[in-house]
Amino acid sequence: MCIRTANRLAAGLFSALVMAVLAVAEASSNADQRPAGQQSIYQTIETLTGAKGALNEQEGVFKVSVPRSDLHVKVAGVTMTPPMGLTSWAAFKLLGDHTMVMGDLVLLEDQVNPVMSAALDNGLEVTALHNHFFWDSPKVMFMHIGGSGDPERLAAAVGKVFTAVKSTSGGKGERPFAKIDPAHTKLDPSPIDSILGVKGELKNGVYKATIGRSTTMDGHEMGNTMGVNTWAAFVGSDKRAVVDGDFAMLESELQPVLKALRGAGINIVAIHSHMVMESPRIMFLHYWGVGSTADLARGLKAALNVQQR
Repeated sequence: MCIRTANRLAAGLFSALVMAVLAVAEASSNADQRPAGQQSIYQTIETLTGAKGALNEQEGVFKVSVPRSDLHVKVAGVTMTPPMGLTSWAAFKLLGDHTMVMGDLVLLEDQVNPVMSAALDNGLEVTALHNHFFWDSPKVMFMHIGGSGDPERLAAAVGKVFTAVKSTSGGKGERPFAKIDPAHTKLDPSPIDSILGVKGELKNGVYKATIGRSTTMDGHEMGNTMGVNTWAAFVGSDKRAVVDGDFAMLESELQPVLKALRGAGINIVAIHSHMVMESPRIMFLHYWGVGSTADLARGLKAALNVQQR
């Protein structure tokens, strides 16, 4: 290789090295000068949520995570660790003048309802409640949350939810209990009918009332008998009863119904869909309540009253 060629190669390598250094410096500078004070917002989110986060630069999403390392879960004999799906998280996306948050909470059964109340009471939405596994012990539920608005308000709300998760861990949550056998039901249906405004049927120790809704699929109406309904089944006595059932709701009704039921001390045990491609979309939640028939019926009526009928 001649000296001139070697010099050209050396100059080229030096130039490339300088460009690389400048690129790194520029990237570092950009990271420190993100628009609208994003750096400080992300630090605030970590502080308010009490959780460490990471920024996905490409998607513009800052995600905080809380591994549930306090849980000792086995699925079909397999020891589960946080990376296998036992990590709670919340992801924040800054969108100009507002922020959106979405998240997923890993909860044991007795944590679900107190944590749900913490989310609702602090302005977050609860959008789904279901399981991710079969054969898990203890049973793990997953609650999805969301919200939109001021990033600090959202982060503070998520922080209170994470605090509720921590304070209810280790068996400190809520687990209702009632020793009731439908074979010994002695309740009077009349007050329930009066409060709900519908006539139910007492059969085999279960008093059940059903309220139909309707939607369309493939241009055809689907109603009560096809499963588009709200129902409530009562067993026990007037003073001590259990009610379980299903609420059929429009998407816009889900949050008000959740708030009404939780406000009445009725537990939510599932939130999901039963169909696809229906119009309007119908959401379903399943519930479980323990108390007097009158109190339970009033709680259900409060939830019915917030629906658009």
